[in-house]
Amino acid sequence: MALDLGDWTTDPDDAVREVLLAVKATDGRPEVDATGPLPREFEGGLHLLARVDSAPAGYAHLDTEGDSHGHQVAELFVHPEFRRRGVGTALAQAVVERGDAGLRVWAHGDHPGAAAIAKKLGLGRQRELLVLHVAVSGADWPEPVLHNGFRLRTFVPGQDEDALVAVNARAFDWHPEQGALTVAEVRAEERHAWFDPAGLFLAENESGEIVGFHWTKVHDPVPGRFDGDPVGEVYVVGVDPATQGSGLGKALTLAGLRYLRARGLPRVILYVEGDNAAALAVYNKLGFQRFETDVQYGA
Repeated sequence: MALDLGDWTTDPDDAVREVLLAVKATDGRPEVDATGPLPREFEGGLHLLARVDSAPAGYAHLDTEGDSHGHQVAELFVHPEFRRRGVGTALAQAVVERGDAGLRVWAHGDHPGAAAIAKKLGLGRQRELLVLHVAVSGADWPEPVLHNGFRLRTFVPGQDEDALVAVNARAFDWHPEQGALTVAEVRAEERHAWFDPAGLFLAENESGEIVGFHWTKVHDPVPGRFDGDPVGEVYVVGVDPATQGSGLGKALTLAGLRYLRARGLPRVILYVEGDNAAALAVYNKLGFQRFETDVQYGA
């Protein structure tokens, strides 16, 4: 077996998509399409393609700008046909050698093989991102109750981007990725086929200021994941810190869940930080349970 890692590049070629689509067909992730731009997490930065006997075998992406905490972030994927042949180890080693001292590397699904590679490279668990899920049938999601003059409406493209980004920044100033959301990125999401303004709920105060939001998402069926059914997602729930304790977050969450249920979706998922005890308590009361764990490793 001849393994060739090639060179880091700023311009990924079509073979990168070939690897990502093969991984998606087996693992259900990442959310890459056969055409169009690569997902936002693979934009910019550096790209490294591994080949085995000239065939695309793996891919690593290094976000050199880093997250809002200043950590460069890497993701790597191995084509299902070339797993357990050292491709993942070679890519991980290349990422560690190229990244800076604060590098973080994602392992999706908390696979034992990823843990073994991380240990070999001297990387420890730095962060856990939990994937929770709930079956819609039988879920007790009452109509949301609003207090303090708050009211809900849906997003208006071309009007609400700035206000959404502003409240998002206040809500997630602690978060390494979400807090850095820009207006340009919101507009880019609006161009995706899954985007539906009817599923993006905004909360206004009595002055008409946006003080919270719940952005939902609907995923097309993926073979081998979630029984091959379409699935709804609590994509982002954010509230202005000044409104905390008012019940606004719960009301927004319920509004989005009821919308997803009305769409006829059998299951809803969400991502939440493993150390966010307050959010986990809320989601557990709504019936969510752990489905998967994504781990971020670092020195």
